[in-house]
Amino acid sequence: MQAYRIVLADDHVIFRQGMKRLIQEEPGLEVVGEANDGSELLERLNDLKPDLVILDISMPDTGGIEAAREIRKHHPHLKVLILTMHKKKEYLYHAISAGAQGYLVKEDSDIELFSAIETIRKGDVYVTHLLTGELAEDLSSIFKVDGKRSMESLTKREKEVLKLIAEGKLNKEIADLLFISVRTVENHRANILRKLKMKKTADLVRYAIGHGIIELTF
Repeated sequence: MQAYRIVLADDHVIFRQGMKRLIQEEPGLEVVGEANDGSELLERLNDLKPDLVILDISMPDTGGIEAAREIRKHHPHLKVLILTMHKKKEYLYHAISAGAQGYLVKEDSDIELFSAIETIRKGDVYVTHLLTGELAEDLSSIFKVDGKRSMESLTKREKEVLKLIAEGKLNKEIADLLFISVRTVENHRANILRKLKMKKTADLVRYAIGHGIIELTF
């Protein structure tokens, strides 16, 4: 069975090397490359051909969120796991809206890493358990504060588009999946934002998670 190919991107060399040793000890996983920042990572992806990229948010030059967006644009089948020190839920929403399939905090990476990798490998979204409490409070508030932002205001097609947006897919990808034009996707996106009284994709991710449109694994 072919090993699951992983690339690590983190500007802290000692941490990166420790993660590499940990992953290499797990049967079926192989670290095929490393990068010091997002720019170096993006330059090497065509040659390395990984299945999964594990990258930090805070890196010089090109950070993890920006790198995730570029990966989603140019390598749509490549999975992304954010591994960071940031525990604030806002970073999680931005990461998912950028196309990441997982969000892990460094302090618990040795405990949760392989669960995260396996979850992403199966096609699901993984979120560190350290954010469970904050997410529960945040998502419960959606139903209190956003009472008028009901799913009932969205058409069936708008719900489909919302799900795909929240999964980090680009307008062109959504258009291809739903057999509609990019212009139509843009119109649906604008209508969804207007109806839900939101401005950013990260807000749509938050809403989609809170209403069970996309599911997270902890």
